[in-house]
Amino acid sequence: MARYTGPACKLCRREGMKLFLKGERCFKDKCAFDRRPFPPGQHGRMRNKPPIGYAAQLREKEKVKRIYGVLEKQFRKYYEMASRKKGVTGELLLQFLERRLDNVVYRLGFATSRRQARQLVNHGHILVDGRKVDIPSYLVKEGQVIEVKEKSRKIPSIEESIKTAKGRGIPEWLELKPEEFKGVVKSLPKRADITLDINEQLIIELYSK
Repeated sequence: MARYTGPACKLCRREGMKLFLKGERCFKDKCAFDRRPFPPGQHGRMRNKPPIGYAAQLREKEKVKRIYGVLEKQFRKYYEMASRKKGVTGELLLQFLERRLDNVVYRLGFATSRRQARQLVNHGHILVDGRKVDIPSYLVKEGQVIEVKEKSRKIPSIEESIKTAKGRGIPEWLELKPEEFKGVVKSLPKRADITLDINEQLIIELYSK
């Protein structure tokens, strides 16, 4: 299955919550979800029953995949990694997703959306411990320093994003140094650091069948 390239706002409406896929637009009055908070399509207004059973598990998985911009094969790989590790599988799954470099770039405020962050990483604008890393799925470790390459610091979208980063909120497990276009991974993310409405247990139940 190829990566989705259609209207991002339709995904928020389909999942019944803001996935923050459009950056700053999601915080403004133009947000499509605020104007039409029902599923897209001819019969969207009539779909008011919450899914149950398998349908609920499938919707939760699709929602999380869309939030982090991950396709099925890679998402399954994260589940298998989490299931082999000691600890709560659902929380470990979310931890792996949070540790992705594109997500960390977004969380630090270098980009206003994960899609934009993925593009910055792909184009070589991001350094990890002083070395260029252009793999969005790279998993950051505790103590690593994430920064914008010096030549890239004058890119308007990065400058604007940094200015509004603190207003959007920086997670406790990360530290931002805006003047230096730099961030530090203070610790690995905990479940409490992920404030989005996610029920990871439904995903584990789906994959455990």
